[in-house]
Amino acid sequence: MVRMKGCIYCTIVALAATFTCSVPIVHGSGFGIFTQGASALGQADAVVAHADGPSAIFFNPALMNRLPGTEVEIGTTLIFPDRDYTAPDGTTASTRTAVFTPSTFYLTHAFNDKFSAGLGVFNPFGLGTDWGSTWGGTTPAGGLGRFLATKSELTTWNINPVAAYRVTPHLSVAAGLDIILLNATLENIAPPNALVPVEFAQKFDGSGTGVGYNFGVYYEVNDKLSLGASYRSQVEIDVNGNLTVSVSPLSPSANTQIKLPQQVFAGIAFRPVDRLTLETGMRWEDWSSFKQLQIVIAGQPPVVSPRNWHGTIALNAGGKYRLTDTVSLMAGYLYGWNPVPDSTFEPAIPDSNTHLFCVGGEAQLKSFKVAVGYAYQLQYQRGKTTNLYGPLANGTYNSDLQLLAISLGYRF
Repeated sequence: MVRMKGCIYCTIVALAATFTCSVPIVHGSGFGIFTQGASALGQADAVVAHADGPSAIFFNPALMNRLPGTEVEIGTTLIFPDRDYTAPDGTTASTRTAVFTPSTFYLTHAFNDKFSAGLGVFNPFGLGTDWGSTWGGTTPAGGLGRFLATKSELTTWNINPVAAYRVTPHLSVAAGLDIILLNATLENIAPPNALVPVEFAQKFDGSGTGVGYNFGVYYEVNDKLSLGASYRSQVEIDVNGNLTVSVSPLSPSANTQIKLPQQVFAGIAFRPVDRLTLETGMRWEDWSSFKQLQIVIAGQPPVVSPRNWHGTIALNAGGKYRLTDTVSLMAGYLYGWNPVPDSTFEPAIPDSNTHLFCVGGEAQLKSFKVAVGYAYQLQYQRGKTTNLYGPLANGTYNSDLQLLAISLGYRF
């Protein structure tokens, strides 16, 4: 029994080092997801200061006052990540092929010309990485990356009821709740130790719920110029789950806490001609909330692992041109900085600064609307040298992603 307990304690120490909610970054920093509508993706999310449909619930709910009647929209994004690693000795590894599908549902209703309400359900954070259980070779020169992370998955759902009020003909405000449900599965391989002389697999499964709030403001300066901004609060989630270890029948309870960052969106929209809308803006994410990770296992003292992430910003610009009365074309570009310092950089989230290039199209067919967006995300190469995690997984990391989004809408 002592052998098993010691083994499990090794597990929690290792998992504390790997529990970083790893994801293929989706034109957000950290593990944010911002593919919240096909039309928005086609404009690189430069949709905070002009009404572009029900996805305003995510980007700026104050824009709901500019949507007539009742509108419903559903959508999903196919994300194809490609992530490669090269060890100091030239050994290479890649994440396993996977397609991720963050999805959205939005419903808005205008009760009158002053008051509107809506409901959004979407994935604000998550996805996953899978390096496999053997990556990193058999010597330190190969990186031994499996001892930090093998497979990690994080799924979150935000249930977001929101209401908007038109204060004046030119000014609207909105506020809502963020009810976030989280599930996480984290796996890695533990190295041999004095208690267990062979490598063994370990896994953490946990879930939790947190509540936050959001608000937005929209101001129409004149027919050609408008301003918008929105805010989402930090959300603390207590994650409770269990540990399983391949060499032990025990499955003790364990818990940790995740603080999802506060976010600010802002934009300026300009309509030089009736058929063209241009917008430029920014997004700020306060990843300094991720200062450390503390995991508590039943019967053991807590294990604290520093993260020391920092706040970061992304700048974007996009445009939408109404080619005909039914067809519109979109394009956009985003540049984002990453929040992960060199001291805590590791393979679960090999984040780096990123370019995002976007195009899209939209067709309005009577009460139906269909939008398609495509984006290519290119991340800068980044290297890991000996840091908080020692020499494990040292080497260079290259990542890019392709995103294909579709949204279907109907106006009642």
